[in-house]
Amino acid sequence: MSSDQTLLERRYRVLGRNAPLFYERPVHLVKGQGVWLTDADGREYLDVYNNVPHVGHCHPHVVEAIARQAATLNIHTRYLHETVVAYAERLTATFAPGLDSVALTCSGTEANELALRMARYRSGGEGIIVSDFSYHGNSETLAAVTTCFPVPEPFPRFARKVAIPDPWRDRQGRSDEELADQFAAQVEAAVRSLEADGIKVAALLIDTLFANEGLPAPLLGYVAKAAAIVRAAGGLFICDEVQAGFGRTGMMWGHQATGVTPDIVTLGKPMGNGHPIAGVVAPTDLIDSFGLAATYFNTFGGNPVSAAAGMAVLDVLENEQLLENANSVGDYVQQGLDRLADKHAIVGNVRGRGLFFGLELVHDDAGRSPATKETKRVMNLMRENGVLISRIGRHDNILKMRPPMVFARTHADHLLAVLDDALGAL
Repeated sequence: MSSDQTLLERRYRVLGRNAPLFYERPVHLVKGQGVWLTDADGREYLDVYNNVPHVGHCHPHVVEAIARQAATLNIHTRYLHETVVAYAERLTATFAPGLDSVALTCSGTEANELALRMARYRSGGEGIIVSDFSYHGNSETLAAVTTCFPVPEPFPRFARKVAIPDPWRDRQGRSDEELADQFAAQVEAAVRSLEADGIKVAALLIDTLFANEGLPAPLLGYVAKAAAIVRAAGGLFICDEVQAGFGRTGMMWGHQATGVTPDIVTLGKPMGNGHPIAGVVAPTDLIDSFGLAATYFNTFGGNPVSAAAGMAVLDVLENEQLLENANSVGDYVQQGLDRLADKHAIVGNVRGRGLFFGLELVHDDAGRSPATKETKRVMNLMRENGVLISRIGRHDNILKMRPPMVFARTHADHLLAVLDDALGAL
């Protein structure tokens, strides 16, 4: 038995056989630097998937900030600390006026759970509206409203799910406004359905990039219409920025592309470049009033080491001009993916904004049926050839590419060449 197989069997015994692993042949990683990962045999992989090391694996500025603070002081959050306050000031300054306070947590799940509690407190309602193919966390409430994979919790009476528009598949001759109206009508119907059951809506919870849903092309007006419907019914618009945030789309926040300012924003994965920090950004009066009513605190959320990591990430985003990089390299990759779409008939649709790309693979039939098996095959071929990507979408037929923000044109050329070979090998 190989050393990797031995490690896998040990993992099964202590972590369970269903703890998720990527790829048919799991990768045993031991080191990361920038956009590169190294396995136990010394082989390097181009990382075109992970957004947790947002500014690059083991970025020296972030590593130094974490080590320096860990060597000085780390404690829970019920003491004064300059770095924690300075980080909160700097973070909230990147949002629109009104989103001016933050409650720091340890994970995106905690952030979304807290945001729902705040929305229910402020609205006096209980109802939650999510998309019909979404994931926002694994607490009991969030697991119950998960719609993108099976969960043991029954979908709750207080929740409703709505379809998200995908212009490539749903257009059928309709204008943007007509399509936005059609899908916003589902949000209206969800509100009325909740009210018919005696439930007032508390929140619409969505990721405006709709990443899990397959990264569809943005439909101008849809989010504005959906948020307006929920607000008119007394609910709040919660925007989950765990995947879209911190410059991923070429804008600091994904919701900025919609022209709508959320009532509450939730943050997570990329916030500390791998160090566990997340948060809820909301108006000061909501943070204050909810905190008074709930006596809310979080032992580890926003501790000094986490705050130092978060501050260092903001430093790197600014100093290395990574939002500009997301736009320029993102455009370059998009052009390359368009060329692959012209070359390979199996590519039905190219998706993407900034440094987040999707490639929908479909069969050559009238209904453009999803090429699910082929997508899985491409993902594993890429892994065998030293490039790590994943897949998303309702039918798992959309290749998901979401590299660290330091991804450069030379890395893009390597990605496109290996992807070209993998598509050609089908």
